[in-house]
Amino acid sequence: MDGVDLVIAATDDSALNAYIRESAHQRKLLINVADKPDLCDFYLGSIVKKGDLKIGISTNGKSPTIAKRLREVLDENIPDEIDITLQQMAGLRNTLSGDFAAKVKHLNEITSVLVEPKIERKNLRWLIWLFIIFGLGIAITALWFNEPEFRAYAQQIDQSFYYFLGAGFLFAMVDGAIGMSYGVTSTAFSISMGISPASASMAVHLSEIMSNGIAGWMHYRMGNVNWKLFKLLILPGILGAAVGAGLISSLEHYAMYTKPLVSIYTLTLGGVILSKAFKTAKKKSADKIKRISLLGLGGGFIDAVGGGGWGSIVLSSLIAGGRHPRFSLGTVKLTRFFIAMIGSLVFLTMLNGAPWSAIAGLIIGSALAAPIAARISNRISVKLIMVAVGIIVILVSLKASLPL
Repeated sequence: MDGVDLVIAATDDSALNAYIRESAHQRKLLINVADKPDLCDFYLGSIVKKGDLKIGISTNGKSPTIAKRLREVLDENIPDEIDITLQQMAGLRNTLSGDFAAKVKHLNEITSVLVEPKIERKNLRWLIWLFIIFGLGIAITALWFNEPEFRAYAQQIDQSFYYFLGAGFLFAMVDGAIGMSYGVTSTAFSISMGISPASASMAVHLSEIMSNGIAGWMHYRMGNVNWKLFKLLILPGILGAAVGAGLISSLEHYAMYTKPLVSIYTLTLGGVILSKAFKTAKKKSADKIKRISLLGLGGGFIDAVGGGGWGSIVLSSLIAGGRHPRFSLGTVKLTRFFIAMIGSLVFLTMLNGAPWSAIAGLIIGSALAAPIAARISNRISVKLIMVAVGIIVILVSLKASLPL
């Protein structure tokens, strides 16, 4: 022990450990005796590291397992972007002028959002609930009061309703697992059943009001929403969805031409999903996507025109750009609720009539699956699901695009 600073005794011989401890104390050295907290002069803590951020966790030797579990929780829930924030704060601090008190006051104002988010989140919670109720009101109004043909349809349920009910449940479960593909699978399926692209997109968006409202609320309750990312996506996404829905609705009379184009689009997305399933995971890039608003605008537009793609485009781009997968998934699901609601309003305003068998089936099926899917999103084989989704989308797209 001569010439050392700390001692760790980790043998399986209690007598030897006691002798090592006595010898360490004779040399005035600090010692840690494994699995013997009462004999330790210091304890080994668990460390959470996010770049320059380091958090130490100690239970004073009472339960190293608890310390390990707490480290896992913090490591998972503290986003990697925190290191970028640290670097930005360091750069900002170097640019501040004035005395020490002025600098501290300025930095406290900037960082207050980190410790005082409750008011903003409370307001956001009420806003989300307001929009969910409003969205449900739109769906109910569309299904009952605004469409006389739906009342006539309700008296005699068409057999296709049950096909769309099962499809809506299955596609929503898949979407909850991998964060994408509900729109593209539902649209491809609807078109293969003879529905026009605009009507198919309307059916998908109406059904997503309820399912994404439920899923978004579940992710919010589980703390899976990145609010900064949410603000960057929401307004451009809504604008893109409104423009896209208006465009495809105005081309409804040309469905014979737009249907093959949308089928080719869903066919392409099916191939993309299938290729992602077999792509080898690469090291996360340090360069994150900076033009989030432009991504939201394009994603909302393409989603409305093609009946799907918000998850496939936006979520995939965020994760590929180094964003945290779980926070990206929760944020994309919540923003999808607002985009689906705005798109539905535009479709209902511009289109005459609606495929109520598809709409009712998709709404009920996806709503039933949404809370289940949010809970099991991290507990099933993503690769297997993506392979199955890719194959299904390709097959139904080919069926819809090729002449019979």
